[in-house]
Amino acid sequence: MSSTRLPFVLLAALALPAIAATVSCPDLATAVQVAACPAEEELKYTFTGYCSDNSRAYKGDTDVCTDYQRYRALKNVALWESADGVFNAYVSCDRPPASVKAAKASAIMVGKQGKMTQVVCGYGEGVSFTYRTRTECKVEGGDCAANPAACKANCN
Repeated sequence: MSSTRLPFVLLAALALPAIAATVSCPDLATAVQVAACPAEEELKYTFTGYCSDNSRAYKGDTDVCTDYQRYRALKNVALWESADGVFNAYVSCDRPPASVKAAKASAIMVGKQGKMTQVVCGYGEGVSFTYRTRTECKVEGGDCAANPAACKANCN
């Protein structure tokens, strides 16, 4: 291929419309914990630093600083990912991994955060796995609670 045609071919390929993709809520039976839970000593140490930040007090953002157990509930989390790495979540380290893996999708919603679209799959008890993309997504119809396989969104 000549060097003068190469830029045209690249531009033509970039101009093609994006292919719509269906995103399904992941089966957590194959999800993996990819980060370690913080040690209790680390949580106690970071509690002091987090809660002594004056800018937090000026913003009125000190709810979790009134009680170590509230702070611990907020920060005692580990990163989990779906088997394909597309969805992720921060899950409480107080929750047994087996109960995370046994959870079934019960809800799906789409939201925006800045320019990013978030597809959020709810599994109950505060567990939500999120897929982030720059494409637009819409939830497909279906009752997730009755049929977890119906938890899907179209993104294009």
